[in-house]
Amino acid sequence: MTYSSAVAYLFRLQKHGIHLGLETIGALVARLGMPQTKYPVLHIAGTNGKGSTAAMAASVLQAAGYRVGLYTSPHLVEFRERIRVNGEMIGESRVAQLTEQLQALCRQDLSPTFFEYTTAMAFQHFADSAVDVAVLEVGLGGRFDATNVVSPLACAITTIGLDHQEYLGNTLSAIAFEKAGIVKQGVPVVLGRLGDDAWRTIEQVARERQSPVFRLNEDFRTEGEEARQFSYHGLSAHYDGLTCSLEGRHQLDNAACALALLEAASSQGLTVTAEAVSSGLRTVSWAGRLEVADLHPTILLDGAHNPAAATVLADFLAISDRTHPSRPLVLVLGMMRDKDHRGFFEPLRDIVDEVILTQADLPRSATAQEINASLQGLAPHPHVVPSLGDAMVLARQLATPDGLVCVTGSLMLVGECQAWFRGCGISPLRG
Repeated sequence: MTYSSAVAYLFRLQKHGIHLGLETIGALVARLGMPQTKYPVLHIAGTNGKGSTAAMAASVLQAAGYRVGLYTSPHLVEFRERIRVNGEMIGESRVAQLTEQLQALCRQDLSPTFFEYTTAMAFQHFADSAVDVAVLEVGLGGRFDATNVVSPLACAITTIGLDHQEYLGNTLSAIAFEKAGIVKQGVPVVLGRLGDDAWRTIEQVARERQSPVFRLNEDFRTEGEEARQFSYHGLSAHYDGLTCSLEGRHQLDNAACALALLEAASSQGLTVTAEAVSSGLRTVSWAGRLEVADLHPTILLDGAHNPAAATVLADFLAISDRTHPSRPLVLVLGMMRDKDHRGFFEPLRDIVDEVILTQADLPRSATAQEINASLQGLAPHPHVVPSLGDAMVLARQLATPDGLVCVTGSLMLVGECQAWFRGCGISPLRG
């Protein structure tokens, strides 16, 4: 099997959709020999922020000298982005080899989903790579997510918001309950910025499982106005003069959760130094989140895709607008069909000067015309441009060399935009 045939096989599994549950993944990892038990694990869930938090934790651990596996989803451009060891993507030959191995183990009685296959692949690759620790980002929810067959040293739940309601429930309490499913008996849990309903739900689950709970702004916090200069006051540690390479004030919360998660795991021997904390945060990279892809005009890529994330993005853009009040701000928006288009656009409507509606090349993607219909009354005169390439050409023209273009609404759209840049011979800058 070649890499291209392996990836084609894996992507064909996406037609089966999402099936939450642990029976299939449990059987699959059992046939592999339980690779996820061969190294310590940190497990991270949340509506928003879990990927950035995972990337920060992994970067600090690597700076501390550990060999670190990092499993995240979705990928932006290439499948191999999902599975990394010390920042290096899994090799093409390994993807092909592990796909064949898993196919043979499934035989006729197991039919894993795309995400179950990739999760098992990550577990095995980390075991074969002899990682010292693995940092796992939950794919969807928590309780029935394929990653939830691990027994972590510590876990974190970054935020709770309305997203994926068709799978997780229609209230913040219901969604919090699903995400609290990653909390294991006696395992400490770190909680980010949560509303009261979500907090009470998770606290009850943690109490039932006798799991210590550490909450942002009660048990740990950051001080500072931006991620470029802040301090951390933790469970027992204190760090001054920190800098995080990721843009946005919201990254202060994610950095706090990452450091508290590492502190919570330190009693199990997973220790880091102040130097590793400083170096890891300063050098962390996480593509597609307030990522500067080009200049003149500045083109910003951000994978926000729900109203809570749009509010964070609007906060960042408003600050940027105050710094450069005269420059045009052009929004290139594409979203999946099942997302809250109006709720997403509402925080952004008064900030942007021009709106271009486009679409990702995916069956799940809403068409530009569908988004336009959803936004009737909110976006009076949008440009409807189904082709992403044409949308980017128009965005550059509208922004002028001094302006700002923000591409957002979907990580899939951001990934396609990155691929478009590469096709144009442009290597995205890192914001």
